[in-house]
Amino acid sequence: MLTAFRRYLETWPVRLFFGIMVIAFVIWGVGDVVRQIGTSTWLAKVGGETVEPQRFQEQFQRDMSQAQRQLPRGQDVTPELRRQVADQALQQIIGQVASADELARLRVVVPDTALRQAVFSLPQLRGPSGQFDRATLDALLRNNGLSEQQFLALVRSQLAAQQLMGAVSAGASAPELLRRKVFDFAQEKRSALMVELPFAAAAAPDEAELRRWYDNHPWLYAIPEFRRIKAVVLTTQTLEKTLTATDDELRAYYDNNRALYVVPARRTVQVVVLHDEAQAKDLATKWQGGTDWTTIQQAAQAAGGSAVELDDTTEAGIPDQTLAKAAFTAEPDSIPGPVKTALGWDVLKIVKATPGSEQSFEQAKPEVRAHVLADKAAAQIYEAANKADDILGTGVGLDKLPSDIGAVGVQGTLDADGNTTDGKPAPIPGPPELRKALVEAAFKTQAGQPPAQLTEVPAEKGASAYFALTVESISPPSEKPFDEVKAEVGSDWTEAARQRETEKSAAALLTAVKGGQSLADAATVAGVTARQSPLVSREAQEQGMPAALQHVLFGLRPKEPAMVQTPEGFVVAVPDKIEQPDPKDDPAAYNNITTALDRSIGTDLVTTFNQALRVRANPRVNQSVFDSFVTAQ
Repeated sequence: MLTAFRRYLETWPVRLFFGIMVIAFVIWGVGDVVRQIGTSTWLAKVGGETVEPQRFQEQFQRDMSQAQRQLPRGQDVTPELRRQVADQALQQIIGQVASADELARLRVVVPDTALRQAVFSLPQLRGPSGQFDRATLDALLRNNGLSEQQFLALVRSQLAAQQLMGAVSAGASAPELLRRKVFDFAQEKRSALMVELPFAAAAAPDEAELRRWYDNHPWLYAIPEFRRIKAVVLTTQTLEKTLTATDDELRAYYDNNRALYVVPARRTVQVVVLHDEAQAKDLATKWQGGTDWTTIQQAAQAAGGSAVELDDTTEAGIPDQTLAKAAFTAEPDSIPGPVKTALGWDVLKIVKATPGSEQSFEQAKPEVRAHVLADKAAAQIYEAANKADDILGTGVGLDKLPSDIGAVGVQGTLDADGNTTDGKPAPIPGPPELRKALVEAAFKTQAGQPPAQLTEVPAEKGASAYFALTVESISPPSEKPFDEVKAEVGSDWTEAARQRETEKSAAALLTAVKGGQSLADAATVAGVTARQSPLVSREAQEQGMPAALQHVLFGLRPKEPAMVQTPEGFVVAVPDKIEQPDPKDDPAAYNNITTALDRSIGTDLVTTFNQALRVRANPRVNQSVFDSFVTAQ
């Protein structure tokens, strides 16, 4: 057989076949290898690990999808946004790899039991009953483009990182000197000796003085440009008024959002489980006698039992029905038991009880209808806007828009600040963003120019509002005649004269104190009275202490004078008493400051530690591969 096979290989047809095969390998196989020489496909190298493009692409696509959902409808993704999201995704992956290397080096692991407990306790995964809901998890995975394995790996890595960062920040403690400095700054109290000078009376001005004031302050008496406009406004609120909702739709919304209207009762319960009834009764007696929880836990462990605290749980959240019934029928602060359960003999203490509430469908119906109509309007507003654009695009005016489109008409005269001729805000429906855009457009549009389409205005919570307008007439700016505003001119002149005279008196008093006189002596010479202010801190406002003076008081040196203006006049003051705080007098405030400083230092330690991990990992980015993701469309 081998001889026949060799003889067959020596024939020309077979030699030709193998020749073709060799050429094919050269062209398609070896050629590809040759073409890839000198080309790198990795995205980044972090420490000893290579970040492949596929990993980055998955993260980038999830982040990009989330960013797109936050954009107003109709707005396209800009190159700047793509690069920003890509940079954030890459930096996140680099941080994850650097942290994972350190966790592997320290052999930090997360047991499956801890992972399960963490997932089941995530608030984002709780359903209408307040407990873990599988459907909610599935929806979360779909919305974020994650598989269940990827999600669990992400939670596991976060738990491991929390262990590591918790260890890093555990010893964070602010120095005593820093605590005292911050405490002294926050709790220091001061009072002042002060002289209050109310605005003085002023002599009546003559005609020449009034005209001179009028000529020197023309902006005070100018009439701004006014424009008379006709507009239509389309918002979800205006569209809602044209919509209806059936009882079936209302009932479906109520059932799907039952957790908003039916809130289960919750309790915090401390539970001790023992295997012997006599031991359980003895421990219950001690507990009822006032023994603290820490001692009870130690006693339970010594007796071979266990102790656990169920924090803010619902009745359905307690797996044993007998224990759940006992916990939710007992009075708050009571210690019922022992109770025989599947685990043994349970003794429990009701630490806190939060009653539940239930709003029936009929009671919630007005609120449910508002939600349903709002959802309908949000879903239909773009269709309504397109319908309006189609009509306006034919060149017809605003009056031709149908009434069932959900838009409302407004007409009136306003200035560039959106105020009517009587100085009141023009009644423009819709959110503040729409009002601002409409007023700006009114002063950029030529008179008589018909609108070609609606203008979209992004508003809060991702919704959009629309408007279209035409300017009917323009009243140019002008000045009010002197005779028309003579009374207003006289009032302005008098107010300025009173302020000017009082300021002179206050300045003279300040100069005397700076020259060496005490404030009390300078006040006596000036014929005014000095008084003592109450002790105040930097933030708390006290009656008898002008806010303007309190603002500068803590920046003054002892006996350094200051002058401030208040709505009633001027105040000249010098610091009088400076009371330094003592932590022993307010231990709660001192502890709060200590806790805040320790937390801040702990955060700084974690930030510094993470940065050190990144530096040690020496990340290198393949810029050409990274740019290919940013520029891809």
